[in-house]
Amino acid sequence: METEPKTNLLDLDRKGLIAFFAGMGEPAFRSTQVLKWIYVRGVRDFGAMTDLSKDLRARLSQSADIVLPEVVREQRSGDGSHKWLLRMPDGNSIETVFIPEEDRGTLCVSSQVGCTLNCSFCSTAQQGFNRNLTTGEIIGQVLLAAESLGQMTSECRIISNVVMMGMGEPLLNYDNVVAAMNLMLDDFAFGLSKRRVTLSTAGIIPGIERLRRDCDVSLAVSLHAPEDQLRNELVPLNRKYPIKELLAACKRYVGEGRRRVTFEYVMLAGINDSDTHARQLVRCLRGVPAKVNLIPFNPFPQTGYTCSSPERLAAFHRILVSAGLVTLTRKTRGDDIDAACGQLAGQFRDRTQRRERRLAQSRTDIQ
Repeated sequence: METEPKTNLLDLDRKGLIAFFAGMGEPAFRSTQVLKWIYVRGVRDFGAMTDLSKDLRARLSQSADIVLPEVVREQRSGDGSHKWLLRMPDGNSIETVFIPEEDRGTLCVSSQVGCTLNCSFCSTAQQGFNRNLTTGEIIGQVLLAAESLGQMTSECRIISNVVMMGMGEPLLNYDNVVAAMNLMLDDFAFGLSKRRVTLSTAGIIPGIERLRRDCDVSLAVSLHAPEDQLRNELVPLNRKYPIKELLAACKRYVGEGRRRVTFEYVMLAGINDSDTHARQLVRCLRGVPAKVNLIPFNPFPQTGYTCSSPERLAAFHRILVSAGLVTLTRKTRGDDIDAACGQLAGQFRDRTQRRERRLAQSRTDIQ
């Protein structure tokens, strides 16, 4: 006789935990107690959750568990960044990165094993795709990083910001990502401000509209081009959701007020980095509450792109700033351990065969 599989409590946000305990005949406040044990105290043994009755602890041991990804490898960059290779129960592995700065500590979290999109300048995209991550596998990255960095046993908040900018397109794993972000925001879990949790998307417009209603966190958009023809090449999703429609959705997302959408723009030498492109970007973002992050391109094997020179990047930056756009040039961090933007890869079986096709093409090119 087969036994019922146990419920991983990391897969449940507060609403899910309330429903789970209701099914056990327990009151809603059990969700708060268990949240605090797991996320504040770092306890994963039900027997140690001493404000629960012995009977409930015994029933939890039979019907539930708390399963985190397995740390395969942890690397530390010369600049203090950390990267973890994490193995899931099915054998697939993903990567998570922590970037320390003077005024914050930012954790970059993955949402998929690989990525379904095919952005031409991104190493993750070239690896193909296997599946979406569960809620527990997403929030488990935050838990493991917090434990590794010593946050679970310290009063200080080492991880002050979380960005859904790792492997994958978060809005194509909507329900699991939103449940995980709910836990990041929950006062009895990680207790982060909505302004300190950022979701980065290539531009899934229906997902942006849903997110505005369901979980109003900060929004970042991978733009990378100021007009549709070029963006179609760099971000093929643009053919379905062109720039004009995407920017309209962004304006609706932030509404009236002081909030801005962050637009990410990777700098590719001779592709999207000319003065003309900069002026086009100024016109493109006119009337949109925007902040621009210029990202030096981080190379990976078999890429046809190179990074813009420091002089070209500085000239591009000057044009945007002189036009009144809030513009930052992102400092490359963790590139000595392949932890920089666009370099995350993981280890997994590619269901799309994109990786095999890419390798076959590279062999043909060599011949």
